[in-house]
Amino acid sequence: MRALIIGGTGTLGTAAQAALEPTYETVVASRSTDPSVDITDEASIEALFETVGEVDAVVVAAGAVPFKRLTALTSEDYTSAFTGKVLSQLNVVRIGLPYVTDGGSFTLTSGILSREPIAASAAAAMANGALESYVMAAAPELPRGIRINVVSPSVLESSTRHHAAFPGFTPVADEAVGQAYLRSVAGARTGRTLPLD
Repeated sequence: MRALIIGGTGTLGTAAQAALEPTYETVVASRSTDPSVDITDEASIEALFETVGEVDAVVVAAGAVPFKRLTALTSEDYTSAFTGKVLSQLNVVRIGLPYVTDGGSFTLTSGILSREPIAASAAAAMANGALESYVMAAAPELPRGIRINVVSPSVLESSTRHHAAFPGFTPVADEAVGQAYLRSVAGARTGRTLPLD
């Protein structure tokens, strides 16, 4: 079985790959790999799927949002958050659907900020919540038994540079996050948010 991991060179993508590799042939794509992809560019997503071909699972562990205090956020910031984290992942599903085998899966990535805010996180919380709502609503409409879920981790143990922004949060082990991606890919659930707090 083959799994495409988009954003596979980042912390989350690396955790996903480590969990999937014993069972799946993994193909890693990011801006810096070959094949490469920029998920904010529809043509780049199309080129990736044309290059990779049929897969049994797609994991998206990529997305960017601005972090600013609420009173400093502009309309452009909210648009950037939506484009960088929400629309980009939705386009992977939309464009990649014909390339996923019957009974295959998509796994997207949101984050704890949809349910536990930190300072300057309004745009990120908006994006994460939108992804989780999309997955819930999209799951019943996906054809050919294809499933879709979203992994929603807290700050990771290995992301030490982010720990100070999450006071009072218990960092999550990278391995636990990887196992959540594996549950989504190899399990039977669909339309679900898999939280790791």
